[in-house]
Amino acid sequence: MGAAIGLRKDFSAEALCALARRARDGPQARRLLTVAAIYDGATRSEAAKIGGVTLQIVRDWVLRFNADGADGLVDRKAPRQPSLLKDEHRAALARIVEDGPAPAIHGVVHWRIVDLCQWLFEEFSISVSETTMSRELRAMSYRELSARPRHHGQRDGAIDEFKKISPRAWKQSRGKRASTRAT
Repeated sequence: MGAAIGLRKDFSAEALCALARRARDGPQARRLLTVAAIYDGATRSEAAKIGGVTLQIVRDWVLRFNADGADGLVDRKAPRQPSLLKDEHRAALARIVEDGPAPAIHGVVHWRIVDLCQWLFEEFSISVSETTMSRELRAMSYRELSARPRHHGQRDGAIDEFKKISPRAWKQSRGKRASTRAT
């Protein structure tokens, strides 16, 4: 079993308890109190019980605290996997979206996300999901647009025939009549 990792010398248990009281993040406050217990002389096992975690997690917290201070104990955003698409792939994708598909070549009359995924695989041998493709297109300021749906059996002019023309509320008079009064 290795030796315990030492704590920073520029903090004390009282300072960490004060930081924990002012902390707006609950998990950070719990971690600060766990490290403060170690400063007070508690064993790492006792500190793990205070924090409600395992010894390995206490060790990770101590390493983060030693490296970044109290800010190192704030929850971090998990790192994302780097994008499969490079700038040249995005440029080619933008070009093909702007130009639109050629039905004879691509076999489609308008691009769908699944068609663009297939095109990307055929051109660059990069396989991405539809969700990833949609996210990339949105990041490139493209939005998915679709035509208004139309029933397959709808006749031309059926909508115009259905629309009703309301009669005018006021009718124009037939014209001015001359008064025919005898004087």
